[in-house]
Amino acid sequence: MSDSKFKLAAVQLRTELDWEETMEKAERMIKEAAADGAQVVALPEMFSCPYDKRYFKTFAAMGHEETAKHMSRWARENGIILVGGSVPESEADKLYNTCFVFDEKGEQLAKHRKVHLFDVDIPGMRFKESNNFVPGEDITVFDTKFGKMGCAVCFDLRFPELFRAMAVRGAEVIIVPAQFNMKTGPAHWELSLRMRAVDNEVFMVGASAARFEGFNYECWGHSAIVSPYGEVLSSCDEKEQIIYSDIDLNRVDEVRRQLPTFLNLRRDVYKVAD
Repeated sequence: MSDSKFKLAAVQLRTELDWEETMEKAERMIKEAAADGAQVVALPEMFSCPYDKRYFKTFAAMGHEETAKHMSRWARENGIILVGGSVPESEADKLYNTCFVFDEKGEQLAKHRKVHLFDVDIPGMRFKESNNFVPGEDITVFDTKFGKMGCAVCFDLRFPELFRAMAVRGAEVIIVPAQFNMKTGPAHWELSLRMRAVDNEVFMVGASAARFEGFNYECWGHSAIVSPYGEVLSSCDEKEQIIYSDIDLNRVDEVRRQLPTFLNLRRDVYKVAD
């Protein structure tokens, strides 16, 4: 029988240009989160690689396997479930924006390849992630000792069908490593996390990178943890830090009984794959 209560942490770290410096910092912050009682820890999108097209292929060429080994060890040594943000993962001649998840023994629980790539042309910003990455094809839900969880990466957050699919597959906590930018972040980051939480009556965790001021791509930061009712349980500014929240999965059932939108889906009229 799973334990319905646990402490969750989102590590908002700044990715440095030096891989070793970033990895040492990530290890320190994860260790701090675990020492503070966190049993599930999430890292940001591209936590080990600067989020810029100039670095993706160079860092991927170093091999994602070494980064994954570190994450496995961090999970094992700290006795935590680690949602490892995302890293540039290479397979044959393809490059993916991939989140690896490890259990308390350091064993890989899941791997989510970002499904929706960040291709935008908005005033003041043009970015085409598909110039470097290939989209993933899978909906990612995994079992933990606390119950089922799901994960997605950044731009995936804008596609409600993906999150409904995770919810109907049993995910009660969905973790989203991300790097929303300075234009879309203020407008849509917290709003999107709260919408997906309310849509599906699940806990939503937005694990952002800290802002790297002066870098070519500056992210919004503001990591947040949201309840199934849409309440912001914990959040922060753009600086490097760790946020925490106590999670009680009984709250999912409670909200769904009180406001049974998820329980009353008209699957005879519409359906998202389960």
